[in-house]
Amino acid sequence: MFSYKSKPFNMGLLALSCLAITHPGYAEDTMVVSGSSTAAAEGTQQEPLASQKEATIGGLGKRALIDVPWSVQTLSSSLINQQQLKSVKDVYRYMPSVQGEGVRPQTRGMQGSVVQNHMIDGLNAVSTTEYAAEQFQSVEVLSGLAGSLYGPANPAGMFNLVSKRPTDTPLHRVTVGASTGNGALTALDFSGPIDDGDRVKYRLNLLNDEGHGYTSGSHKRRQLASLGLDFQLTDKTVLESNFSYYHYYEKGMAGSFALAKGVHFPSPLDATKAKYGQRYAGNDDETSTASLHLKHDFDGNWLLDVGVLRQIADRESTTVTNTLTDNRGSYTTTTANSAASRFTINSYMANLTGSVDTGWLTHDISTGVRGFVWKNYNPVNGGTFTLGHSSLDQHPTYPRPPYPDFNRRYQSATTTQHAFLLSDTLHFSPQWSLLLSGSENLFTVSNYNKSRQQTSDKKDRGASGSASLMYKPLDNITLYTTWADSMQQGDTAPAGASNAGQILDPYRSHQIEVGAKYAPIDDLMLSAALFQAKRPFAYTNESGDFAEDGTQKNRGLELMADGHVTRNLRLFGGATWLDPRLHDTASASANGKQVVGLPRFTASMLAVYSLEQLPGVDVDTNVRYVGRRATDNANDSWVGSYTTVDVGGSYATRMFNTPVTFRLDVTNLTNRRYWTNVVPGALTGYTGAGYASAQLGAPRQAELSMQIDF
Repeated sequence: MFSYKSKPFNMGLLALSCLAITHPGYAEDTMVVSGSSTAAAEGTQQEPLASQKEATIGGLGKRALIDVPWSVQTLSSSLINQQQLKSVKDVYRYMPSVQGEGVRPQTRGMQGSVVQNHMIDGLNAVSTTEYAAEQFQSVEVLSGLAGSLYGPANPAGMFNLVSKRPTDTPLHRVTVGASTGNGALTALDFSGPIDDGDRVKYRLNLLNDEGHGYTSGSHKRRQLASLGLDFQLTDKTVLESNFSYYHYYEKGMAGSFALAKGVHFPSPLDATKAKYGQRYAGNDDETSTASLHLKHDFDGNWLLDVGVLRQIADRESTTVTNTLTDNRGSYTTTTANSAASRFTINSYMANLTGSVDTGWLTHDISTGVRGFVWKNYNPVNGGTFTLGHSSLDQHPTYPRPPYPDFNRRYQSATTTQHAFLLSDTLHFSPQWSLLLSGSENLFTVSNYNKSRQQTSDKKDRGASGSASLMYKPLDNITLYTTWADSMQQGDTAPAGASNAGQILDPYRSHQIEVGAKYAPIDDLMLSAALFQAKRPFAYTNESGDFAEDGTQKNRGLELMADGHVTRNLRLFGGATWLDPRLHDTASASANGKQVVGLPRFTASMLAVYSLEQLPGVDVDTNVRYVGRRATDNANDSWVGSYTTVDVGGSYATRMFNTPVTFRLDVTNLTNRRYWTNVVPGALTGYTGAGYASAQLGAPRQAELSMQIDF
């Protein structure tokens, strides 16, 4: 795989970027089949009106958000650029129904999986690696249960990262910047036709972002190379390809904090202090992804999309955990290095969509298959090291422990999943329609030890289904109700559990949702969804066994706004009320209690205002609120709520007849200290015995950049 750790590769990237700059091709668009609605880049084509926004909804293909019976949120590159977001995790903070600051993003308080709930361009990919926000045209999130559309998956929602696609006209963009939390940034975004006939188009993104983190003595590095090529094979057939490499390095940041039994979190600590981490500890991740999509339009009605993806995610995780052992601030610092250091994913999909008119009844049909093979590789000599014991008022520095050779691995698990999908949207009249969808699923899990011997194996199959009734009293209003159930693979008992390696029986989850979508004007979408979701709840219980222990039932209400409320004022955000409870647990103290780490109320609202008095000037603010969260299953202890405020502005002008945009953003303006990513036990979200771990929220940071288009 290519690597940014060599100077020859850096020089090759510079040469490639020079070729992209010098290409003169200006031509008309000839593409008939397009991989996305963004045929031109942000900056050369305006973002679609809110009422016309689309998203890829599993096997259904692209559909207008106002016409789908699920809660779906999308954040486009225009807002990603405006807010100078650096990671996909930053994007999730703008979606109030998403808990995305942990290793596994989730919606509605339901824990996600490593692969099943996460996609790049509709193909399953790893969720627990870092992704650069600059690589993607948009981020699409479908909240809740969608196994009938995607195959077996947790009721945590579906996350789809949409890659930047080649543009019809030349784009040459350079961005330079500096920030207090990352250092100096240089980014290149080039695109356009390659040949005179516009049959081949490219999109090249290069990024280098390196400097000190916000913690004293820390170091961060982000390096991206991404290339997209579109080949117009015929007027009705296009081949899309994507190749990307991302290197994410972060050392010396504050470690996570965990709780021993009966211990409470103290008031939030100062994340800028080096004493809560170690200069050599952190993450060094490399993610390489390659994908192909072949799309064919048969007759303007029936569309075929066939795709494959190969991804390798290498991870050197040496982060430390400070486990608080009493309420006086004493803690033990450890580092664990036995988890997977490499994931490999081979995923595929084939989907056919079209409409059939049977007289008074019209059918929108979709059918297809999708699946993946996911392999885990763990360090052979991985383990847990105790670095030392300290307290919050001390400044410990520990020698580097004997970390394992992360390149010396053994295959610890293989997971395969295959789904056969069929959906039919029946249109009874312009007002009434019924969407029926289902999947038949096959999945297997095999675990192996260091001697390559199989230690456990489980094969299962089952169906998932959903039914949605939709009513449109007016073209700009959709009312719907959706019932869904889904089968998913049972979890594997983690290391440390007395039954480590045991694979639980499949889980079956259920959800009911009632919602409304309203576009009062073309560029404003308002939505509301009332829901209840249930699933089996599994964790490492007090006896040491990893097992199902009751049911998690989450009820809630989501409110969302996206678009312009006036010509000059753009809003994106909303609020989520959530009631996440455990029921029928073996422990009486946990029965009926709020799930660890989940707030009852979350709100986030981004407002962007264009100043008429100063053409080209936009100012923005984003306010985010997270309610208090329980830190044990019995709800005997909590961490407090918090509010953060981000402010920023941009100025678009011309210098020497060249478009230039200046941007300034300050995050966490009030420098609020808070606990984030509160989860039950380990960061995986399910391995603990009901006692939380958490991380320190980021302090105030500022970033200034200049974007040049030529």
